[in-house]
Amino acid sequence: MHLTVTTVVLLILVPTLVWRIYSRLKLVFRRQESVAWRHGIGAAGLPILLLAAAQSMLGNLPALSMMAGAVIAGAWLAFFALRKTRFENTGVKLYFTPPSRTAILVCMLFAARVLQIGVEFYINRQSEHPRVIQQMEVLQDPLSVIPFGLVLGYLAAYSIGLLRWRKANKLQD
Repeated sequence: MHLTVTTVVLLILVPTLVWRIYSRLKLVFRRQESVAWRHGIGAAGLPILLLAAAQSMLGNLPALSMMAGAVIAGAWLAFFALRKTRFENTGVKLYFTPPSRTAILVCMLFAARVLQIGVEFYINRQSEHPRVIQQMEVLQDPLSVIPFGLVLGYLAAYSIGLLRWRKANKLQD
């Protein structure tokens, strides 16, 4: 592969994107107000997304089992993250501060895989003999299903934990 202008731009762009994603995630995982509908969407929507992904992988048992293992690992991480979360009941509103290191790590693993897929597409396009990359080849690759299952398992379990906390800590009227 020759070093072209677009390759140099890609070499500069990828670290910039990683830094930008990290700085955005740091802003997201700060002290925030607990909003029931957001947690409800995470608790209901993410498992539905997982079921849809699992249904598409029924023919690929290794990918399905890797995703299931990643979902379990993500839920396990969320369980420990909930134990380290700082919860606040001000009487008027509920607030929580998630442990940012765990959440950022899980999300950055997923973002790294997305960036890796983009780089793979770019390298394939630049090669002398580009090949057609199938959608299922990318989506059911172990390197894809593990971060996907990890992030969805983590976020779904964390959302369920926040809903349980909200239910246990009713606001004072």
